[in-house]
Amino acid sequence: MTEQLHQWVNALSGPLWDGLVYLLLGTGLFFTLATGFVQVRLFGRSIKEMLGGRAAGTDPHGITPFQAFVTGLASRVGVGNIAGVAIAIAIGGPGAVFWMWMTALIGMSSAFAESSLAQLFKIRDHQNGHFRGGPAYYITQGLKQRWLGVVFALSLIFCFGLVYNAVQANSIVAATEAAWGWNKHLVGVGLVILTAPIIFGGIRRVSKVAEAVVPFMAILYMLMALFVIATNLSAVPHVFGLIFDNAFKFEAAGGGLLGAMISQAMMVGIKRGLYSNEAGQGSAPNAAAAAEVKHPVSQGMIQMLGVFVDTIIVCSCTAFILLLSNVHATTDLSGVQLTQAAIVSHVGAWGADFLAVVLFMFAFSSVIGNYAYAESNVQFIKSHWMILTVFRMMVLFMVYFGSVNSVPLVWDMADLSMGIMALINLVAILALSPLVFLLLKDYNTKLKLGKTPEFKLSEHPGLKRRIKSDIW
Repeated sequence: MTEQLHQWVNALSGPLWDGLVYLLLGTGLFFTLATGFVQVRLFGRSIKEMLGGRAAGTDPHGITPFQAFVTGLASRVGVGNIAGVAIAIAIGGPGAVFWMWMTALIGMSSAFAESSLAQLFKIRDHQNGHFRGGPAYYITQGLKQRWLGVVFALSLIFCFGLVYNAVQANSIVAATEAAWGWNKHLVGVGLVILTAPIIFGGIRRVSKVAEAVVPFMAILYMLMALFVIATNLSAVPHVFGLIFDNAFKFEAAGGGLLGAMISQAMMVGIKRGLYSNEAGQGSAPNAAAAAEVKHPVSQGMIQMLGVFVDTIIVCSCTAFILLLSNVHATTDLSGVQLTQAAIVSHVGAWGADFLAVVLFMFAFSSVIGNYAYAESNVQFIKSHWMILTVFRMMVLFMVYFGSVNSVPLVWDMADLSMGIMALINLVAILALSPLVFLLLKDYNTKLKLGKTPEFKLSEHPGLKRRIKSDIW
């Protein structure tokens, strides 16, 4: 049955991704050009907004901008940064890293657009007063297409709430088996026990855990990468050469017209890049909408920065650890085991233990970050405590399922569900792009006047007729 499921997943995923690659890059290029390279112009401002967003706001129901940033980063920075980069290099060669970088740099503008829209269309939960929002909400309100919002919500629930959490658990098990020989069934049960009290506490508890764990784990991994680079400094130019030289070597990724036009390195790099940084996918906006900010663009910039941190910084750490070791060219290992072998070659046997601990933090933070996204979409479809409880139990089941099942099936299920989500969201943000430009113009105008940008719906009569909100 598992083999039949795998064949079905691949039969759907291939054609979907052949076309989605162009839509993904095209949307990023569109927003990059139409906003005047917002990811470059406002990059410094995004750092300022992120660092200034640690203090709690005046509304007790919202999370802080920094908590929204690290909750988004908790989901982004995970297995994709360790196992995903290793898989990309093993299949697509060093050139795949270049396409991961390009996906991130272009995708930063898509991330800016989707998170700004999530803030604009966020709502206040009538039961607890918390903010909720994301693509399902801006599709329903902005495009007046609730049915499409429901389809998106269902795909996100399946993708992030269920499949992605299986991916994270799968990689934790692979790392602990390689490092310490732990039984995967026992590890799976242990993950369920650790996850349950956090997700049953809702997004506010998730954001507090993420605020504590994410900065620590990212810094720890970056220090290891910096040590590896420092001890192999003379080989760094060679690694850059490998990445750029192999990025444009053509080996068709698949059949058909679209598949034949894309190189293997490009396809794998883009897929693994999107899995890792989630730009344009419609996931991070769910965390972005929960924050209390004075202007929607503020959170758009902060989530844009998250894409940069995830791929340009953290994914690059893994790429250099791998390519400076050359293990990828001398072994059949892939995924977590390949990265583990590379670290061991640099620092000795304790490197396997180090990566197992770091990957646990990366993957576990992603499990709770993924849950935060899915929770908002479950409540979008039907806000009822019984439905939410059943969903939480399903999440815990998938954590165990991912712990005891094969890597290829789990990764390919993630690719398919990610593609469906991204397709719906990219079409939606393109259709709503005039509102993104309006928000950016409002922000820039107030910034030039020397004011702290604060968005007021009353200043935009045309928009006020479309958005029924007591927030702005």
